[in-house]
Amino acid sequence: MKIPKLGIGTFLMKPDDAQKAVEEALSNGYRLVDTANAYMNEKAVGRAIKNSGLPREEIFVSSKLWPTVYEDENAVDDTLKRLNVDYVDLMFLHQPAGNWEAGYKNLEKAYKEGKIKAIGISNFHDEKLTKFLERAEIKPQVMQVGAHPYCPQTELKKTLKPYGTRIMAWYPLGHGDKSLIQEPIFTKLAEKYGKSNVQIILRWHIQEGNIVIPGSTNPTHIKSNADIFDFSLTDEEMAEIAKVNKNKRYYIPDDAKEEAYASMEMDFDDQK
Repeated sequence: MKIPKLGIGTFLMKPDDAQKAVEEALSNGYRLVDTANAYMNEKAVGRAIKNSGLPREEIFVSSKLWPTVYEDENAVDDTLKRLNVDYVDLMFLHQPAGNWEAGYKNLEKAYKEGKIKAIGISNFHDEKLTKFLERAEIKPQVMQVGAHPYCPQTELKKTLKPYGTRIMAWYPLGHGDKSLIQEPIFTKLAEKYGKSNVQIILRWHIQEGNIVIPGSTNPTHIKSNADIFDFSLTDEEMAEIAKVNKNKRYYIPDDAKEEAYASMEMDFDDQK
């Protein structure tokens, strides 16, 4: 399978906003859409996909199972129904919480049945990631994690390299951190290439080998976020960007949070 290098993320988007954003993105050439059970906008994303008029096989759809449904053998089918699709291109386990081993077995089963075309994990870390990689029958094709120039996930990439697992970066702009976006190196390169600082950062992701899913409901931003394929950063410029790494994370996983996620019941069918 092939996955687009850039897509639209729908985290924190209300259903109407998500539908409009995805419709705008698809009309402007995007072909990757990311959602999740817990975003509570899968039905809206499904409507946008249908309204686009594009053939289903042209759109790469990724979603995520929430920990409370990991043991539910119908969780994948329920997700497909909400999205109104026959298959999902990529399905993640959203958190290393609850009975994630059972959840991943359900994903492996759905993968073998053709209901999902690729399997991913999201936010796994430390001993949980090590244990997961040792036990998974089918190694994950993609891992979704917070990644940006302040935290390029260099060590994680080394861990995943033997499995061929790709990084999908959420918070690719550091959760909108102005100090990151306004780093002098990005301003300098933006002036050189006639781009914005944000476009320079997104281009950095592409050249780092990351799949990137910036989220926006602003039509102008959606268009400009995709306008990053008509230039390339040099090796020297990539090396200079590497110097801004602060190992700064905007989301820090821990067992207490994950235990809470495992009991955070939501009615995923109660969506608009």
